[in-house]
Amino acid sequence: MEYQQLNILYSFRRCPYAIRARMALNYADIQYQYREILLKNKPQSMLSYSAKATVPVLITKDGIIDESIDVMHWSLSQFDPDKWLLQPQQNNLIELCDKQFKPQLDRYKYSDRHELTEDEYRDEVLWFLDLLDKRLQRHSQLFSDNVSMADISIFPFIRQFAFVDKQWFDDSTYTYLQKWLTGHLQSDLFIKVMEKHPLWSDK
Repeated sequence: MEYQQLNILYSFRRCPYAIRARMALNYADIQYQYREILLKNKPQSMLSYSAKATVPVLITKDGIIDESIDVMHWSLSQFDPDKWLLQPQQNNLIELCDKQFKPQLDRYKYSDRHELTEDEYRDEVLWFLDLLDKRLQRHSQLFSDNVSMADISIFPFIRQFAFVDKQWFDDSTYTYLQKWLTGHLQSDLFIKVMEKHPLWSDK
């Protein structure tokens, strides 16, 4: 397959995996053509690049990257002015988010598809919120007072959790986590990557 000279990103605006990939790309000042898709109607061009059929899919002149964490690492390898990759222990926290918290979050968000109640599934994920909130009592970000890759990797999933029942989250005792989330929601970087784009079509 012949790759484009201009980077192409297939994305879905609200997907947390795609959000963190876009945040890294924009932070690293990577230029790319944005292709917004519908997950229920994926364009054939995207499927021809990646049989995984999930977003994000980034096509570069050197190849295809179809894992969000790999998109982030690739972006930061190009340009990382604020040293997001500086914290060596952050990969463990990101892995906890992706492999343990995210599957539990999906059961909470889509509790009507499962056996337990929404409240019961929410209780299952609070261990991760506890962990993050305790870290944020020491620093304004997860590893220091500076944003790291872990903050950007995990933030979209905490955003997803919070908006399942925003009133519950706002009324909870997770005050440090609430402040951290609000800061990222109001950041110029997040606002930029959440701009709406027209739907991409192969036609």
